[in-house]
Amino acid sequence: MSCLEDPVTTVVRLLRSNMYVVKDDGSLANICFSGGWYDREFFKNYDGQVTVCLAESSDQKLSLSGKLRRRSTGLRASVWAVDKADGDAGHIMREKLLEEVNRVVRVNRNEPNRLQYTFQDISHASVTHKAYSAAAIGELSLGDALWSEITDANYAKIGASDNVRFEHSTIVNGNYPLMLFRFKIADLKEALVKKFVLGFEGYGVGWSSGMHYGVTVKLWNHVAGAWQNAQTGTSSSDETISIAVSSNVPDFVDDEGYVWFLARTTYPSDAASWAFLYCDYVFCTIYSKGITYLDISTYRDADKVEVRPFIFCTEFSLKAWLLEDLGV
Repeated sequence: MSCLEDPVTTVVRLLRSNMYVVKDDGSLANICFSGGWYDREFFKNYDGQVTVCLAESSDQKLSLSGKLRRRSTGLRASVWAVDKADGDAGHIMREKLLEEVNRVVRVNRNEPNRLQYTFQDISHASVTHKAYSAAAIGELSLGDALWSEITDANYAKIGASDNVRFEHSTIVNGNYPLMLFRFKIADLKEALVKKFVLGFEGYGVGWSSGMHYGVTVKLWNHVAGAWQNAQTGTSSSDETISIAVSSNVPDFVDDEGYVWFLARTTYPSDAASWAFLYCDYVFCTIYSKGITYLDISTYRDADKVEVRPFIFCTEFSLKAWLLEDLGV
């Protein structure tokens, strides 16, 4: 039986990665997310708090042998806020947090263990995700000197699916335009990665006895030291080409927690005409070994009126589960 991620950790990450609370002055609220209980000290530096803790858990047999099981978990998620002179009133912040918890859980109820990385808001200053470009006669290895990090302006072009594209080209005979993307799996231990999906949205133009459209994408296997799992597209406009990995996952996550993704035109330049590679959007979606369903059962106000200042609180009762095949 493989190890599983703690449901509290999964839910805290889900809320932290997806909640966006806007204050009345138009700025984003600074929210503290954690397991356990609230901490009054955090209110000095944060506009609000969201906490998650385990309420109960049960294990149910789904087959006579007991191999197939469902692990059901009850969780308590709480939102906390106080009146702040330089921020929203406590009851207003509480209502905003409440609505965001409702939204995030409902939207992600069938995939609470899903985490998506993109190049949104990424720049040269990033120490996690990176993007590079090059042109070569073949697929370059990771440390090749020909790779050059893209500009901040081009990072902005690949951060969202918005038809604003990063373009790379070459007119050297036999050379392909290449792009290299690095994603850092920072929020999940490698052993807890169930599956990941890398996706490239864009298209390519090359030449071989005439003009042809096509993009080829591959993943770097750091154990084999090679590009593998090739997938191709043939569209003359944006299409999403993806690679999913659900077996031998550690082979594609290097010792520093990086996943490397390569894209190139399927056809090179013929020296008479340019080969172009266009990228609109790139993403990496990670699925953890943990709960695969999450929903809200009930919620209620639980304000702390016996203290000053009042602490405004709403408690959510969440239900979660996952199916296990023990295979023994």
